Amino acid sequence: MAKPLRITADNKCSHCQPSKCCSYITQQIDTPRSMADFDVLLWQLAHQNVQAYQDEDGWFLMFNTPCLNLLPDGGCGIYETRPQICRTHSNDYCEYDAPAEEGFKLFFPNYDSLQQYCRRRYKKWDQRFK
Repeated sequence: MAKPLRITADNKCSHCQPSKCCSYITQQIDTPRSMADFDVLLWQLAHQNVQAYQDEDGWFLMFNTPCLNLLPDGGCGIYETRPQICRTHSNDYCEYDAPAEEGFKLFFPNYDSLQQYCRRRYKKWDQRFK
């Protein structure tokens, strides 16, 4: 019987499909506090492949767009010259081990989910333009 494969930091990335950490980017944003702030966030989520979440570090926009240098097998096409952020990224505990969503306090996968949240949070949300 074959010995089970031991997943380590050295080989983990080759088993992670579809290379989750290379399939999106995030950008921290100021905490939305007012109806106007949430209206801007709603506009951002009206764009294709944009999501938002809040975790213990704050609020973020997430752009679901794979790295242009991601190879079909999940490897990096510019590994030797990759950006510093890629070089310092640690996979000791990453999305291969547990989905990032487990750490989200709030998650808005689309426009409609944020719209529903705003309607619950602000009783006069739908009257803001009248």
